[in-house]
Amino acid sequence: MKGMHEHGNLPKISFRNDYSEGAHPRLLQALARASVEQNAGYGLDQHSVRAASLIRAAVQCQAADVHFLAGGTQTNLTAMAAFLRPHEAAITAASGHIANHETGAIEATGHKVLGAPSPDGKLTPALIQPVLDQHADEHMVRPQLVYVSDSTELGTIYTHAELAALREFCSARGLYLYLDGARLGSALAAEGNDLSLAGIAALTDAFYIGGTKNGALLGEALVIVNPALQGDFRYLIKQRGAMLAKGSVLGAQFEALFEDGLFFELAAHANRMAQRLGAAIVQAGFALASDAPGNQVFPVLPDTLVAELRKRCEFEVWQRLPDATTVIRLVASWATREQAVDTFIEEFAELTAQAATARRD
Repeated sequence: MKGMHEHGNLPKISFRNDYSEGAHPRLLQALARASVEQNAGYGLDQHSVRAASLIRAAVQCQAADVHFLAGGTQTNLTAMAAFLRPHEAAITAASGHIANHETGAIEATGHKVLGAPSPDGKLTPALIQPVLDQHADEHMVRPQLVYVSDSTELGTIYTHAELAALREFCSARGLYLYLDGARLGSALAAEGNDLSLAGIAALTDAFYIGGTKNGALLGEALVIVNPALQGDFRYLIKQRGAMLAKGSVLGAQFEALFEDGLFFELAAHANRMAQRLGAAIVQAGFALASDAPGNQVFPVLPDTLVAELRKRCEFEVWQRLPDATTVIRLVASWATREQAVDTFIEEFAELTAQAATARRD
């Protein structure tokens, strides 16, 4: 569970991220059952095979290849190393994970990452076209893959129309469209979302479904839709050190997530908890930095309030602004309890009341 209020030696409330806890009990039970079996290795075990079948049914694409990898950075770098020729590059929003939080992993595979400024973390054809225009001949890398994330690093989500526009644009220019789904469960469960797994499969060349940030101990499910990108992919998984001998550790978890809708249930809970936090902050008179309907919220708070809040709660400082305010990030998870949210809301109200009294005095 999330920590309770800091009294004595008790820990602070934590809304730092959505992967601090281990795994949902049903996934741990699935792992315990698989652990006493003798399963085939390297992702060929019965649980991985069934999990892949469940995912193909969920995305409504029986021709899709499904591969299980341990983490998001590993998935991104393995996919792009496989999909791109040596001189080809990926285009991302400047805030994209591959540009900021993967320690140059894509560049280490030999592929440049080209960032396009985006105020909301989403890419559009209008933002991509200037990047293409700037890379027009063999003296520069050739952009070949468009990278998007849903939800984005700023918590925003793509609509079906937005992703369809990107698909049309990419198809017309021979570009691959790849979607990072580290928080895809949250995006699909968000209020106002009109995308589905099947819709994403129909509009992208490849995407992955994040388990690490949605109840799994670890693991992401890469779905390769484009047949031209499927060949020899297991060779690349092995070469990049991403092929687990004990592949059932990943397969058993995704089997449990997708056999009865648990994947969406956990994401919906995380979203509800985060949106309660956001609503309380807005009600107190503060703004949110982005329209983030999922399990992340980005309040803009005075620096003095942030300093006091940090004494009681764990969170990420996202961006310091020049007007003595700071954007912080609060993240809820499948394990966030109502009691932790209630405590945060009570203490936030207490701190804002104290600040208001100090201003009057």
